Amino acid sequence: MEQVIPNRLATLGHPQRLALFRLLMRRYPDRVPATELAQALGLKPNTLSTYIGALMQAGLVSQERQGTSLRYAIDIEAARDTIGYLLNDCCRGRPEICLPLTSSDGNAPMTDDKFNVLFICTGNSARSIFAESILRDLAGDRFNVYSAGTRPQSELNPFAVEVLEQKGHDVTHLRSKHISEFQAADAPAFDFVFTVCNQAANEECPTWPGQPITAHWGLPDPVKVEGSDAEKSLAFQQAYGTLRNRMLGFTSLPLTSLDRISLQKALDDAGQTDKEGTSA
Repeated sequence: MEQVIPNRLATLGHPQRLALFRLLMRRYPDRVPATELAQALGLKPNTLSTYIGALMQAGLVSQERQGTSLRYAIDIEAARDTIGYLLNDCCRGRPEICLPLTSSDGNAPMTDDKFNVLFICTGNSARSIFAESILRDLAGDRFNVYSAGTRPQSELNPFAVEVLEQKGHDVTHLRSKHISEFQAADAPAFDFVFTVCNQAANEECPTWPGQPITAHWGLPDPVKVEGSDAEKSLAFQQAYGTLRNRMLGFTSLPLTSLDRISLQKALDDAGQTDKEGTSA
């Protein structure tokens, strides 16, 4: 282990290899296609291959072939071992030294009476708006719900609005919002932050204060579906249905009795459901 850790740290000392590692950490537990990684980081395929090879040699990333596509994911145990080694070696049996580095207790349950939840997408015109509306209507007494986009559209997608109206949601208060609205000093302190599209998860975002629990619940973008209006409408209906299923699972979790580690795993697992046919 003493030689493995320095090798991993040396590998992560390269800025672009570190950027690749961080992107895969944000997407965990997804396996991400090489083409998507290259596009997200602006890398040529051969350059990406070199960086991935180094991370795999260090034991930080695993590879899996799905059909003709190679997909990559963080080896979460290796990542934990590396970070844990640094903290344990630094603390030398004195945890009070390192406690400021980890402000949240992984064994402590959440205690808020009402939780603040943010859903992030790129355009904030469909998927994140769906998530906001569904959770608010399912459990608005337990959650303050918000959504935002990294590059929001000027208006909500009309197919998304139609689906929400069909499902009985109030759309009068909904609007596309930039993520910066929730990064100001007077913004709510979030307990949960979800990304619901791969592109938003691939982007660099500032660290959220208070270390909220974060999860990636990516699903295909219905806005990109081509074809007849009926085909487009079906894509929005499917996105809505997937998100509603995930919200039903989320609201059924015993949030105040689960420790953070168990809760994080439950949310990660929820993001892997209903993903047939996605590009995640």
